[in-house]
Amino acid sequence: MSAASSEAGAGEQGMGAMKLLWRNKAFRSLWSARVISFTGDSLSLVALMLHVAGTTGQALAVSLLLLVGDFAPALLGPVTGAISDRFDLKRVMIACELIQGALLLVIALTLPPLPVLLALVGLRAVAGQVFQPASRAAVPALVQGRDLETANSTLGFGTNAAEALGPFLAAAMFPFIGVRGVLLVDAVSFLVSAVVLAFVPPLPPVASGEEGAPTSFLQQAKQGLGYIWSAPAVRVIALGFCAVVAFNGVDDVALVVLAKETFRAGDSAVGLLLGSVGVGLVLGYALLARYGARASMPVLLIAGFAVSSLGNLLTGLAWAVSAALAMQAVRGVGIAAMDVATNTLIQRVVPPGMLGRVFGNLYGAIGVAAALSYVGGGLLLDATSAPVTLMVAGAGGTLATLVVAFALPAALRRSTMS
Repeated sequence: MSAASSEAGAGEQGMGAMKLLWRNKAFRSLWSARVISFTGDSLSLVALMLHVAGTTGQALAVSLLLLVGDFAPALLGPVTGAISDRFDLKRVMIACELIQGALLLVIALTLPPLPVLLALVGLRAVAGQVFQPASRAAVPALVQGRDLETANSTLGFGTNAAEALGPFLAAAMFPFIGVRGVLLVDAVSFLVSAVVLAFVPPLPPVASGEEGAPTSFLQQAKQGLGYIWSAPAVRVIALGFCAVVAFNGVDDVALVVLAKETFRAGDSAVGLLLGSVGVGLVLGYALLARYGARASMPVLLIAGFAVSSLGNLLTGLAWAVSAALAMQAVRGVGIAAMDVATNTLIQRVVPPGMLGRVFGNLYGAIGVAAALSYVGGGLLLDATSAPVTLMVAGAGGTLATLVVAFALPAALRRSTMS
């Protein structure tokens, strides 16, 4: 696997987002494929939620749909990441897109009963879980090291803008093509994404560098888990990220209660509160795509942890919906910063042959942390109130940030020397 695409331009001091997309055809293909599939994903999520709610009339059924689609695949992180390190990344990504497209096609054509639907959605989510670490591990093979910040920011901007746009596109499509038609559009989006990925150069697996490296698949998966704990910088980043998410993941639920019960506002206020984070995310990725190459990634990581946590703490202190909207938008900027910094730091300190497993394990663990936050935060929400829950979440995330700020510099030095 090469360190960078030959199109990246060796004499440049780091390119801006548009210049990187224009000059680096391989990265442009990866970016385009991810934006296309993320747009389709957000379309089908809305369609499936409406279909399940309409056919079952049960909120529990919708919750099961989300659980199968998000939490369950996260438990397979060690395995999904090992696939990325064992096979050609380009082939892995194309296969995942084709599998997801085929499963969406089956769902669209049959609209099966709930148990079968959940099984198909779960299989599709597993394929998506395999795709994610592969796509992240591919970035440092396609761009030069100095362009990693810009590349990660550009990917974040594109995918989050696609996710924000998806529900609006779904709303526009429903009157004309219905749930089945929207699902078919998503199936086609995966096919188009696979075609676009064909323009990415081959990305064969790279040896992880250990003497006597195991060759069995399960041994590779086990080795990936051990690596995260043995590498100081990766361990601090992973534990810090998971701690921040474990404290703050409850905000999606708490914001609904905050708008309804604390501010006595309507459904539109709930939508605005939940959407303001997305606005902040898109703004944060746009700013980082433009200026991220100038930032220190360790500082950006700690700032992202702090801003995302303080955003919830200050939302709990908000006196009106407008103040809460502003705090959540700022929180979105912080989430963008921690995402870009995490991806960039890992791509720089982790050997190429281990990247897939590290990303698979990290984001799988983050999914588990989010689920724990929903459970623990929900209990706290029932026992107290939305403002108290948000303040506790923000304070806990801030405390985790302080621990990371203390431990990360030394961990990075140890990783550099090893």
